[in-house]
Amino acid sequence: MPHPRLARRVPRPADLAPFLRMRSASGSLAERRVATAHTIADLRRLARVRTPAGPFHYVDGGAEEEVSMRRARQAFADIVFHPGILRDVHDVDTTTSVLGGTSALPFGFGPTGGTRMMHAAGEQAVARVAARTGIPYALSTVGTTTIADFAAASGSGRRWFQMYLLADRDRSLHMLAEAERRGFDALIVTVDVPTGGNRLRDLRYGMSYPPQLTPRTFLDASWRVGWWFDLLTTEPYRFTYEEQADAGSGITTLTGFYDDRVTFDDLAWMREAWSGPIVIKGIQTFDDASRAADAGADGIVLSNHGGRQLDRTAPPLHLLPTVAARHGASMEVMLDTGVRTGADVVAAIAAGASFVLVGRAYLYGLMAGGEAGVERAAHILRTEVERTMRLLGVRSIAELGPEHVTLLTRTQPVAVEIVAE
Repeated sequence: MPHPRLARRVPRPADLAPFLRMRSASGSLAERRVATAHTIADLRRLARVRTPAGPFHYVDGGAEEEVSMRRARQAFADIVFHPGILRDVHDVDTTTSVLGGTSALPFGFGPTGGTRMMHAAGEQAVARVAARTGIPYALSTVGTTTIADFAAASGSGRRWFQMYLLADRDRSLHMLAEAERRGFDALIVTVDVPTGGNRLRDLRYGMSYPPQLTPRTFLDASWRVGWWFDLLTTEPYRFTYEEQADAGSGITTLTGFYDDRVTFDDLAWMREAWSGPIVIKGIQTFDDASRAADAGADGIVLSNHGGRQLDRTAPPLHLLPTVAARHGASMEVMLDTGVRTGADVVAAIAAGASFVLVGRAYLYGLMAGGEAGVERAAHILRTEVERTMRLLGVRSIAELGPEHVTLLTRTQPVAVEIVAE
């Protein structure tokens, strides 16, 4: 039996009108640019185009063969969600409490170094976005703004201070006193840097503090006019930990920064110097999680420094359920490394984390579009958190639990027997 033919007619101009509607261009150029990004991966692609290779790969890369970094991402990719159906999820509450305060979302912006090298707006732009979003943001010891300027930019927002245990204890004490005076309400002590990791991308792409012009870096950066214009027309970089140095001494370096003699005993003097909560960041074993708890830490961050220190370490997500079960009742068990989506955040909370820190995710936004890019990154992550919660059938962060997620592990521990010859 033949199929009936379509009844055709000549289209009228009014029929075409709905297809010819153009979106009106609104907002700044940066806002319009990042509006085309629908994922953090989209922001990464924009960032790569706009940022010279050195700064971009400083953010994007890890140590040595980058196995740790890839494993961390794979751990989230291997997540299995278990959604509940026929729940009323019209109103979803993403707020949570962390370190004695409230966060509008179950994640915050973690500390990152050299942030103004990614975009001249730097930490102050990130701080403004964090305050508007209602989430904490941690200023790094090797940030590129002063403690006072960071506090001013964050306004009434929650601000945390990240500290490396410097060999110069007087400078450390001065920073702690200044941070407390400026209203920082938590201290994050990063403990996984007795020395710098072997970050091969930095060596291969000529990453340095400050960026150095060589024939290769000049050719790479020459067409990124906006980045160079911002660099040359704003104040030179200065590290947060050197804000008391001679203002006329120019740009400084990280020479002599790391202290490889630090032990758990050194946390005692920090407890005396800081009255608020103290979080130890860089925990990578069950034993060190227990030692941190015994040392009186108010919280820990399971972290391998974004895969930028020792390569071939375990994904923090794989450590999370056991550590949270052992210590979650007595201290905050947080997590970073490998987080790129709001679904990753939700999975970590369901697996036992009390809070999640993101780093590269907002830095890609910063590189892609300055403050507008960070705003876009926060919007993307918030939307993904809310959507994932609805699809799981939960209405609040407190409802998330291990019944919602299974962590699949592709690698199993291998016991190595050492035989004496």
